[in-house]
Amino acid sequence: MISTEKLTLLLEKTQEIAKEAGAFIRRERRHFNPERVEHKGVNDLVSYVDKEAEKIIVNKLSQIFPEAGFITEEGTNTTLAEEFNWVIDPLDGTTNFIHGVPIYSVSIALMERDEVILGVVYEVNLHECFYAMKGGGAFCNDTRIRVSVAKTLSESLIATGFPYNNFDLIDKYLAALKSIMKSSHGARRFGSAAVDLCYVAAGRVEGFFEYNLNSYDVAAGTLIVEEAGGKVTDFSGGRDFVFGREILSTNEKIHEEILANLKTAWA
Repeated sequence: MISTEKLTLLLEKTQEIAKEAGAFIRRERRHFNPERVEHKGVNDLVSYVDKEAEKIIVNKLSQIFPEAGFITEEGTNTTLAEEFNWVIDPLDGTTNFIHGVPIYSVSIALMERDEVILGVVYEVNLHECFYAMKGGGAFCNDTRIRVSVAKTLSESLIATGFPYNNFDLIDKYLAALKSIMKSSHGARRFGSAAVDLCYVAAGRVEGFFEYNLNSYDVAAGTLIVEEAGGKVTDFSGGRDFVFGREILSTNEKIHEEILANLKTAWA
């Protein structure tokens, strides 16, 4: 069990670390060479910027909380601890970054066993730092944020992420997307799941759904949504959304309406 005082201090330090990594990413984008991009798999891109940003983050986090282990996207440190583990995506939205589309972020979460207790998402281009700790509310740049008050899907704007390398469920996904698009103000694809979640938390969109995601894509953002008054589940309405590779996040009021669409499509 970690004290509130220590968790508060860790949250402050984690914000500083996310911003430091973000500043590095921003500098590198000014003279980025696309020829230095690597392929981890089909349409699964990575660059030296991802890797170097992760090294910065892991090094700094190791100094402020040395007893914690790590779950990292680029494998800088994969040593798991029994009680506390950092979950890190150093550059969520790599494809956007490579193409010069200005929506990408640094995402850092701290888990106590199977529960996220701290989350920080730093959107690099807008200099927006979203953060939360368990039981402490959600914030963006020191301003408290809350989810939207929209009561129905027909009043809502929904974010999603398109399949890009796993197309096994694409027909089910497209069926769900079609239903949601016809019933809402529309759908948006920003390209960073961490940002999508924070936009739900800030009331900019009412919901977000995607499948085939990893823990480091969503861990921080899920806590931020819940601390902003929102709801997060998997597509069956359960709690297996950090490691379960599917997620639905909403302002809570429209959750069951979207969930019904997803259950029908995924049947």
